[in-house]
Formats: sequence, structure tokens, C-alpha cells
Amino acid sequence: MINVKEKTAEMKAWSVRPVWQNRQELASKLRVSEFVAQLLYNRGISDFEQAQHFLQPSLNDLIEPQQLTGIPAAVKRIRNAVSQGEKIVLYGDYDVDGIVSVAILWRCLKLAGVEVEFYVPHRIDEGYGLNVEAIRQLAQRDTKLIITVDCGITAHESAAEATRLGVDLIVTDHHKIDDQPVQAVAIVHPFIAGQDYPNKNLCGAGVAFKLAWALAQEFSGAKKVSDEFRQFLLWATAMAALGTIADVVPLLGENRVLARFGMEGLTASADPAVRALIKAAGLDGAKLNSTDIGFRLAPRLNAAGRMGHARLAVEMLTKSSPQRAEEIAHYMEGQNRQRQKIEKKITAEAIQQVKRLKMDKNTCKGIVLAGEGWHGGVIGIVASRIVDKYHRPTIVISLTDEKAVGSCRSVSGFDVCRALEACSEYLSSYGGHAMAAGLTLKPDKLEPLRQAFNEHAIEHLCDEDLIDKIDIDAEVSLDELDLETVKTIERLGPFGAGNPNVRLVIRDLRLVGRPRRIGGGGAHLQFTVSTSEDSDASLRPGGVIRVIAFGKAHWEKKLIDAETFALAFEPMLNHYNGNTTVEFMAKDILI
Repeated sequence: MINVKEKTAEMKAWSVRPVWQNRQELASKLRVSEFVAQLLYNRGISDFEQAQHFLQPSLNDLIEPQQLTGIPAAVKRIRNAVSQGEKIVLYGDYDVDGIVSVAILWRCLKLAGVEVEFYVPHRIDEGYGLNVEAIRQLAQRDTKLIITVDCGITAHESAAEATRLGVDLIVTDHHKIDDQPVQAVAIVHPFIAGQDYPNKNLCGAGVAFKLAWALAQEFSGAKKVSDEFRQFLLWATAMAALGTIADVVPLLGENRVLARFGMEGLTASADPAVRALIKAAGLDGAKLNSTDIGFRLAPRLNAAGRMGHARLAVEMLTKSSPQRAEEIAHYMEGQNRQRQKIEKKITAEAIQQVKRLKMDKNTCKGIVLAGEGWHGGVIGIVASRIVDKYHRPTIVISLTDEKAVGSCRSVSGFDVCRALEACSEYLSSYGGHAMAAGLTLKPDKLEPLRQAFNEHAIEHLCDEDLIDKIDIDAEVSLDELDLETVKTIERLGPFGAGNPNVRLVIRDLRLVGRPRRIGGGGAHLQFTVSTSEDSDASLRPGGVIRVIAFGKAHWEKKLIDAETFALAFEPMLNHYNGNTTVEFMAKDILI
């Protein structure tokens, strides 16, 4: 690692990957450049066959659904419910992953002629997961089978209540399993002890997709599904891509296949609900990428559950007419703008709390913040903002007189679920992933939680863990990044968790002309770079490259004053007026 924390503009450490000694051999077999072979190796791919699958993914790479634990039992119980005319309810979560999971199974069952309903809890009033009161309400409405999606794996009390009331439960989930399996007629989960499903990192929508695929085969009466179900599964792949990218699971193996082909399906979709969502996000006519999904489409779907009720988003993706889909998409756009405004206000208040902590790297390694009336729908995003700024695991809590609800976000190497387990004596409930979790507690337990969480963080984090790092794939020269090379780099996508954007560094760059502030309030910076002192560099193809630095207007004076500098960046293609050019998205500078 090259630790240049003290000298970089953003106070980060650059970690440049060492050159792989065998990259020439793989490059020769694949007929790609050594540079591309290095990028593959950096993503854990050193085998020729692996690399071929990575560069040329296929829907045939998807794992057969019957390999997923619980699928055969779930299909059998659903088939029996259909033949007996039993009422089926899909019970989902209120985030993107849960919303699209419900939509996948709802459309699958409707296509088979099954009468099915859905239930999504209210984020603020009911909280996460399968709750007892909802089970009682559904039982009173003569529900005989509940299928959970993206939740339920630790809902022991609710599962026991369902059994008491004569309601069967199928749990489909991907969250962390506790020591005791939940009581259900079938559990569909990629990570059950003693089972060997190859992809342990399916999201909730991925699990729902697998169950829908198996049901499509069951209702088609063959492994090869009917044309109607084939079209449905293509749509379901697009929904699974939404959930996979939004839930930030690793985009490797099967997940990458779902994301890759699902994004293509979203771009080409004629489905009125999908088109309404894309239009509301201002992406009509665009070839969608993972950034579009993660930062444009997903927040709009999430806004329904954060600011109101997620059932509207489910309605849009399931039973709405084209006109109703546009109405809901427009409403969610307004909700998303409201969410952004509230989030900005709470983040500012949270930062002020952090400043009052007078953080020291030895005494404050875990942050717990709380505010009266902070909107419970945005505290998870605020926690992410605090982690981004201070690089410490963070809990943000919304306080009322009667209860406190919190969201956690973590840093690499710190399992926030285990941290909550260590603090469980102060919590009423908790659950989630290593990097993100939720919790509830009584308000009078706030200060003991703050102390216990920080003590656990001090015990498990070293000083180096608190330094924000930029992992860099390689050091390159400007002339290596021609148009064809950057096109090849794009083939490594979709990028996201587990398959990060390609990040590179070039040293001894010079500024060409003056930087220009752009965007609302001049918050962003646009500038041009070259490695040549030749004043004619800008006239030669490849001699200069345009750089965009989002939120980096404060770099302007540093760049003007610097004779040369190093730039950490992500290469990208800019498509404009029928022309395609290479540009850089700046991440940090070293002067």
C-alpha cells in the first residue's frame, strides 16, 4: 500500500495493486491486453475459463432453481394451495429489494391464474419484518398461506403465531440466520448450514426470482417453460437486477449475470410501470448502467417506503394501469425530492453532533447519534453519509417519547451485526447484514448503547481501519487509455459491490487551461489534463483528457498552483452528439 493520506486532497490512503506476474499468459490466451488481464486478476479471476465467463456472461450461467434449499418444498406447498383454492398472501419488505421481490412472485402467480394478494408493512408504524399483528389480520381474512420475501428468517414469534392460527408459512429470505431455524413449511435461503448452494450472496429478489423460475417450470409442466412464462422470466430478470444492485450484494458470478442481463431488459422494456419509472428518473432513451439503477431508479422506489407507504411502489409494478403507473411514478418523484430535503437537514444536524463528540482516533471509533423527531425513513441514508465523511461505523437513531429506532452502516472489516449482538442487552430488537442493520431500543438505553458500541469498535478496529482508502487497480500512462481500451474496461461491468469500478492513477499530470466550475452552485469542477509540456498537446488525439470532479470545486486553487499532480480516477465513455470520447471521473488528487 502507498499511504499518502497527509498529502491527498481528500485525506485518503491510496492502495495501488501490485503487478501480477502471470498476466501476460492470461492476456495471450484471452487475446486481450496485459492491462485487462491485470484488471481481471484484481477481481479474483486468474483462470482462463473463469475469465471467459466473466467477459462473455450468459443466462445459461444461472444456477438451476432446484439447487436452492427449500425450493422443491415451497413449490409443492404452493401447488397444493392453488389446487385447494387457498388464499395466498405475499409478505414483503418496504425497500427496493422487497418491493421487486413481491412484484416478481405476484406476477408469476397471476400468470398461472392464481388469486394472490400482497402485504407490505409500514416502515414507521410497523417496522421491519414479519410482525405478529399483521399475521393476525391476515389470518382473520382467511389467509391459508403466507410467502415472505426478503424477510422472515428470524421472525420466530410471528411464525409461531401463524402456526397457532392455522396459517402455513413459506419463508424466502437472504438475511443473516440465527442459531434456531424459523418454524415454516419451507425455507428458501441461499445460506443454510449443511447446504451447498454455490451463490451465497443472492439478494431477496434473486431468491424470489429462483422460486418464480421453479414455479414457471411447475405451471408449464416442463423444465422448458412456456412462451408466456419465458417472457415473464425476462421481465423478472430486470426486477432481480433492480434488487441486486439496490441491495449492494456482490456483483460476481450469478449476481453479475442477473444484473447484466436485467439491466439490458430494463433498458429495452416496454412494460408501462418500468417505462414510467425510467421516465420519472429522467432516463428515457438512456442505456442504463448500475449507477443509474443505484442512484436514480432505486431511490425513487425507496422513497415510497421511506416517506409514505411502499405498497404504492408494489402496486405500480403489479396491478396498475399505464395511467396509474405514471401517476404513482410522478408521486414517488415528489416523495424523493422531499426525502432529499429532509435527509440534507438531518445530515447537517448529525454532523454537528459528531463535531461535539470531539472525536479522537483512540477514544471514538464507533459513532451513535440520535435526534428527536428525525424521520425514520431517512436515518439509514444519514448513517451512510456519516460513514462516508468520518469512516467509522455509525448508528443513527430517531427518538420519540416511547421508542427509538435506529439504522447502522459500517466500514470494511467491521461486522455491525456482531457489534449489535455484543450490545444486545440494551436493544429490543436488531437484524441485518455485516455492513448494514436496523435496531430498536428504549430511549433510556441510548447512552449505555453509545458506550457499549464504541467500546466494541475500539476493541475490533485499529487506526488503519479508520483511514478511508482508495483501492487502485493500476498505475497507467495517459496514452494507454485509448477508446478501444476503455470500451473493453466497460465489458467488465456491471460495476458495484464485489466488482468495483476500475480505478487508476496517472502521475505527473499537468493542467491544460483553467478549471471550470459547473453544476448547481458551481459545486463541481471540470478541467483538462495532459502529461506533456508541449503547448500543442491539446491539438493531438489523446494528447489531453477532460476530467469531471463531482463535488470537488475546492480543488480549483490546488490545481492552478500545482506544477504537476497525480490523479486517481475512473475512466469512462462520454456519448454526445453521436461521438464517443474518453473522460475521467476524478476521485482524488495528490499534489
